[in-house]
Formats: sequence, C-alpha cells, structure tokens
Amino acid sequence: MTIAFDNSYARLPERFFVRQPPVAVAEPGLVAVNRGLAERLGLDPEALASPDWIAVFAGNRVPEGAAPLAQAYAGHQFGGWVPQLGDGRALLLGEIVAPDGARFDLQLKGSGPTPFSRRGDGRAGLGPVLREYIVSEAMAALGVPTTRALAAVTTGEAVWRETPIPGAVLARVAASHIRVGTFQYFAARGDTDALGLLVGHVIARHYPGAEGPLGLLSAVTAAQARLIARWMSLGFIHGVMNTDNMAVSGETIDYGPCAFLDAYHPAKVFSSIDQFGRYAYGNQPQIALWNLAQLASCLLPLMGEEGPAIEAATEAINRFADHYQAEWLRLFRAKIGLATEAEGDAPLVASLLSRMAEGRADFTRTFRGLAERTAAAEFADPGPFAGWEAEWRARLAGEADPVAVMRAANPVYIPRNHRVEEAIRAATAGDFGPFHRLNAVLARPFERRPEAEGYDAAPLPGEAVTRTFCGT
Repeated sequence: MTIAFDNSYARLPERFFVRQPPVAVAEPGLVAVNRGLAERLGLDPEALASPDWIAVFAGNRVPEGAAPLAQAYAGHQFGGWVPQLGDGRALLLGEIVAPDGARFDLQLKGSGPTPFSRRGDGRAGLGPVLREYIVSEAMAALGVPTTRALAAVTTGEAVWRETPIPGAVLARVAASHIRVGTFQYFAARGDTDALGLLVGHVIARHYPGAEGPLGLLSAVTAAQARLIARWMSLGFIHGVMNTDNMAVSGETIDYGPCAFLDAYHPAKVFSSIDQFGRYAYGNQPQIALWNLAQLASCLLPLMGEEGPAIEAATEAINRFADHYQAEWLRLFRAKIGLATEAEGDAPLVASLLSRMAEGRADFTRTFRGLAERTAAAEFADPGPFAGWEAEWRARLAGEADPVAVMRAANPVYIPRNHRVEEAIRAATAGDFGPFHRLNAVLARPFERRPEAEGYDAAPLPGEAVTRTFCGT
C-alpha cells in the first residue's frame, strides 16, 4: 500500500524542524491497528497489519513520500519557561489527505532520540503507549476533539525508567501537532518572519475563515473554550497542561498522567508531577486562559502598534470566559436532562456538583444515574441529594424527553483509571486480552450492554488509582 503524502509542514523553512529518520528497533510486533481510523483516512487496515507496515510503525522502514522530521517548539512547563523543547521522542512522518479532503498528521511517538531529546532516550514504554491508545480513542468515542491512535507496536527492546520496561511505538494521528509552544519558540527568538509563516500555515490548515493573527487568536480561543468545557463535562483531567501540550487545532494532545474522576472533587489531582495542584480538575479553564495569554503575547509583534494591539489581543482572549461558560452550561444542562434554557440552570448544576463533592459521589455514575434512577446510591449520605432532586424534578416538568437527553449526554463507560492500569499490567506480562476488551467497551460509551458488565463500576477501595505518571 502506498500513501499519497502531502507534507505541507515540511515545506516550511528548515528552522521549523530537524529532518531525520526514525531509529530502527530490534523486533517489531503488532499490538493493534485501529480499523475505523484507518478507513477514515482512506487506508486499508489489512495492509496496515502487514509486516511492511509494522516495520513502518516501529520506525524500521520509511514509506515512500514520507518526510520524517522532529518539530521545534518551546513552552511553559508548570509555569516555568523552557526556551527549547521540541519533539524529543517523536517524528512527524508526513501528512495524509483523507478521501473527504481533511488533512491529518501521521506521527510516530517513541521513535528514538532527536536533537530535542535533552539527554532522553527518545523511546516510549509499552504502558504509556497503551494508555494513550486507550484514552485517546475513548475520548474520540465520547465526542471530544483529540489526537487518535492508528496503531501500536512493540519494539522487542527494553526502555529504562525506574526499572526496565517493554518498549513500544504509537502511530498517532492529529489534525496537526502545532502547539502554543511552536509560536513561543519563534517569538522568543524574535523571528517575526517565522511567526508570520506559522500564522498563515495554521489559518490555512485549521481556520480558513480567520483574518490575520488577531483572527487566529480569536478562533483558537473559541476552540479551546469548547474543548475544556467538554473535558469538564466528562470529568477528564489532562494532568500536564503546559503550553507545549496545547494544540492550536483545539484537539486534546499528549496523554501523559491524564485520568478521569472517580469521586468528584474540583481540587482533584492525579498526576505525580503536579505537586501543587496547578492542573487540578477545577483549574483547567483558568490554565487554558493563561496558555492563551502566552499565545497572544507571541502574536503581538505581528499586530501593529503596541497599545491598540495589546487591547485587541486582551479583548480576544477575554472572550474565553463567555465561550467557555456558554458551552459548559449547554453540556451540563444536557447532563441533567434539560433541552430548554432557564435562568436558574447554572445554580442548579452548581448545587449538584457541590453536593457531589461533599458526598464523595462518583462523577460518571451520578450523572448517568440521573437517567436510571440510581444517582442517590452514589452519595455517602443521600439526604443532600434528595433535597436537590426535588428542585431538579420541578425544573424537569416542562421537558419533553429528559431521559433521552441524559442518556445521550452521560456515558456509561469511561476509561476508569483502575481498568486502564489493569490492561497495562496484563499487557506488560504478555496478555493483551484486557487491552482489546477495554477498547471494545469504550468504543460505544453511551450504550449499556451485557457483555460490558462491570466496566461501569467505580473502583473498590483496593483498586483505586490515586497517582498517574508521565511516560518519560
């Protein structure tokens, strides 16, 4: 099978990236090919499972028409400025144009060291690869803009973290891998020519209706507001919202120490490296706005006079709050069965969330339980929920079919942290059955079905995962 690559990013000036091939591995082995995504891209999933394409996904073979490169970018990591980051363990193979004309990056993650590796080995462990495969595909099924997993392969080599672990490579697909940190890289160097080229490239690729840097900033702000509201509606915690992990396309990118809430609390943190809770669940909207302010700062040199430019950029990113609140309320209205709008809806949702935090109620099971009349069972003390329920049922009186609205908005199945870890442990021991079964369940998250029994359960006390880890 030949892919007709059309590599627009590789046609940008050489200072945007470093060209290099992936580093070959000892013994590639197929873990999974994403058939649905392959077909979306116009590719033959059977061909992608062949030895030739397993070699491509492992980095042992570069397909015709590919232009492998490591992208340059900078970023703020936990608020601290790092002037050069870049793809330290990933390579963009090239861009695929799907049958409908949509353009996608094909990237190998774990493909070996690059000049941006900062003394790292450039490799990925099997666990982090499987975590990203599971969670990114679950997010796609949940309707969240996200990078996707096309394939996962083992390498036949160990990588060293605290201990040796099996190595793997993820073939990742994205609308693009351009980040806020990509703009920061050139802004920090005073390279306004590169910034102008990057603005033009992103507008042409993602926001063709936008006009100039201010139009781009407004479009990215709106896209990020929609994305973060969607995260919040599902109890998703990204865990490492650095500016180099914010894609300007509005997709979720870089699933490192990510997790989904079990018991709801706005201050919840899972990431082992987030020691001060910067990226806690409830902080995600404010962090997104902070990241957008960094993007605005990068674009100012292209926006004319300093005073008016600052005012215009500030106004653009300040619209984040309105975009976010409108989308958040739209999503949470649906989660409690409301298809109409009323003035007291936001306080009604906020009251439920407050009682959930006090009652240690499971986020996903509570909201799904509203449609199935089981929500009260999720509270340590159902009394506070009963008080809210009376007010809620009065509000539902004018709704046509609230149960259908709730079933469509609230998943039964999410990538429960303990289920993801269970699949990773089994795969590391050589059993990929739990990985494949979990993916099959998560592919249809809103439909309760007998073969998925138990996958909706919250973790038992001994099963709860309280810390998640980066893959580097």
